[in-house]
This record gives sequence, C-alpha cells and structure tokens, in this order.
Amino acid sequence: MTGLFDPLVLRGLHLPNRIAVSPMCQYSAEDGFASDWHLVHLGARAVGGAGLVLTEATAVEARGRISPRDLGLWRDEHVDALRRITHFVHGAGSGVGVQLAHAGRKASTWHPWAERRGAVPEAEGGWTVVGPTAEPFAPDYPVPEPLAPGDLPGIVAAFEAAAARALDAGFDVVEIHGAHGYLLHSFLSPLVNTRDDGYGGDFGGRTRLLREVTSAVRRVWPEDRALFVRLSSTDWLDGGWTGDDTVRLARILGELGVDLVDCSGGGAVPGVEVPAAPNYLVPFARRVRAEAGMASGAVGLITRPEQAQAIVERGEADLVLLGRALLRDPSWPQHAARALDLDVRPLLPKQYLRAS
Repeated sequence: MTGLFDPLVLRGLHLPNRIAVSPMCQYSAEDGFASDWHLVHLGARAVGGAGLVLTEATAVEARGRISPRDLGLWRDEHVDALRRITHFVHGAGSGVGVQLAHAGRKASTWHPWAERRGAVPEAEGGWTVVGPTAEPFAPDYPVPEPLAPGDLPGIVAAFEAAAARALDAGFDVVEIHGAHGYLLHSFLSPLVNTRDDGYGGDFGGRTRLLREVTSAVRRVWPEDRALFVRLSSTDWLDGGWTGDDTVRLARILGELGVDLVDCSGGGAVPGVEVPAAPNYLVPFARRVRAEAGMASGAVGLITRPEQAQAIVERGEADLVLLGRALLRDPSWPQHAARALDLDVRPLLPKQYLRAS
C-alpha cells in the first residue's frame, strides 16, 4: 500500500515523498523579480521536508500579473533570482516547480493587504487587462479588452518562452495554471467564455487555448521533466465547468504530455457558494486518477497527517498539496511523520539531525 511518505516518480522527477507546497501568492516581488522573501518562504518549506515546493502564480506577461507585486518570468532578467531559489531547494533535498500563469481579466488588482480593493488605476501602476470577452470579473475589477483570435498565438508564445526560462532557472516541474478564473480557466468556463469563434462555443473551442499552451510548453520542456496542469475541477454552478469536463480534458492533456492534474476548484465568477469542508475537492482528484488514468494532486482543507495519509493510501491522489497548513507550520511534513510513527530523520537536513 502506497503512503504519504513513499517516493513519487514522474518521468525523471523523483520526489522523496508525496507532500507538495501548493502555489500561494506572496505579493512580494518588484517588477516580477523574486526577492529574499521568496527564497526564505520557499526554502523554509523545503527544509521542513516537503517533497515538492511550487512557486506562486508566476506571470508569463507583465499584464498577466494579478497585482503589481506578483512574481514573473516574462523577462530573461528574472531567471537569476529564481535560480538562487531552485539551487537552495535542491540542496535541501526537495523538488521544485514553477506555476506559470496569466491572470487575464482578474489582473491589475491591489494586493490583499493594500488599503484599497479592486482595480489598480493605470496612473498608480495598473494596466489594461485582457480576457475572452469584455465582461469584467466583478464591478470593481478592470474592464478587459477581448482577445482577438490573432492575439492568442502571442499568449501561447508567452507561456512557451516562460517555460524555456524556467528550464534555465533550474526548475524540475512546470505547472500551467488553468484554474481560479484566470485567463486559461476563463476560456474553459462556459460561464465566462461566450465567444462564437474557434476559441469559444463547444468543449473543443473552449479548451483550445489551454491545449495550445500545453503543446507549446511541452515542446520546450524536456522529456525527462514533469508537466502539471492545475484545473478548477468545477465552477460549483449550473451551466459551468463540471467534473465530467475535467475528466474529459484530463484524458486529452495526458495525450499532450501532461503528467499530473492538480485538482482545485472555483473562481470563474464571484458570488458562488462553495461547499468548503475537509477533503471537499478530493473526489475530483479521485475521478481524474480513476477515470482518466492520470496522476492527480489533491487540495482543499487538508490539514491533518492522518487525513493526508488516507488520501494517498486509498488511491484518491498521487500528491497532496498543502497551502495554509504549511504557512502555519513550515515543518508540517516532519511533524506529520512523527504523528504517523515514522522515522523523521530522512526529512531532516543534516544541520537539524540533532533534533531527531
């Protein structure tokens, strides 16, 4: 029986355990550049024993940032600061991945602890945002410029170029962000994508942009390195994206060279009632694994060691991604091993072995 602390192998990726740091925005970058905060934040979770550390949503275009303080990989100059992080994380014994993202119509907004909410005015560092249509995410969000079919190859090229930079920076994994109402998810969701051209309409049209991005990234991402896609597995609303859609798309993504689907949920439109509870998104990871024959990642209020262990033991997911639990406790994996009566020493850096 496979457990939480058993290795996970995907192509040439060899993770020492199945605990991953879920991408969590830190809003601590300047002009896209990683800072000392990112080094300490991500490095601490690697030292704490996570098998895989994923960066926050990292913009492939300057206009694709959620806020002016987001991390980026749209310039070659961004690589060196990220390489410093990958070098440290590897030295701590963890794998490291980057989540490549474009915020689309949810871009150019204030960071969470700013005094204001909603759109950042262009006079104060904001910018024109883009989306599948001219419909804003919410009344206080920017009004997007709709992307014409001729604009979309540029979006694909931006993801491809960012993936090439991620390789230069030393990442083991690229995760394409296709969730939470950001650009790629907004094209997937029928609640948002009301286009009547080749990038809208039926399932094939609405998934076209993500499929093109995936193929482009896989072209530059080496065969021995793993490729993930994060999806919002459901929009939690009638007429929206569904679990059935997720399974159908996961099968296609597997054919395009994707190795794992990270199963999140929601975010396409505001005001949706989400049935949040422990493990509430795990059934979608289970379906992807069972019905699409694809490795899956589970998220969603996973906080206790026994809970995470049971998800892996029952075959519901191959990887458990933790967010808030790892913010509260960077050494959660080490504490989990102790709680499960396992040897904690393989999770400890040599500098901390005296604490075993």
